[in-house]
Amino acid sequence: QVQLVESGGGLVQAGASLRLSCAASGRTFSNYAMGWFRQAPGKEREFVGAITWDGAKINYADSVKGRFTISRDNAKNMVYLQMNSLKPEDTAVYYCAADGKANRSGNYYLTSLQNERKYDYWGQGTQVTVSS
Repeated sequence: QVQLVESGGGLVQAGASLRLSCAASGRTFSNYAMGWFRQAPGKEREFVGAITWDGAKINYADSVKGRFTISRDNAKNMVYLQMNSLKPEDTAVYYCAADGKANRSGNYYLTSLQNERKYDYWGQGTQVTVSS
């Protein structure tokens, strides 16, 4: 089992930066790919980005590419989402998620991480609000 807790959300102005953190419990965290998703009011949850278990491969949604950066620290059981140049359309609840299948890699697998059904564990979410 893996438990995930997000933090770092808040209210910021357009152009500002935020760093979201996802703290994971469980000894096998370092074996799992991690993803970030977001859900805006009235919209479906959407993919933001994902990182493989070893951090070797990272994938981003086109809407955040060049502005957001995912990283992980397996020694600390942490995953991060650095968000720069925030826009009002980035307003959403942000979720981190873990794929419970260990040590997967490869470009095909990385692409598959865009699908939320790939993930076995989810955090409760943290609200990010960007004002114009």
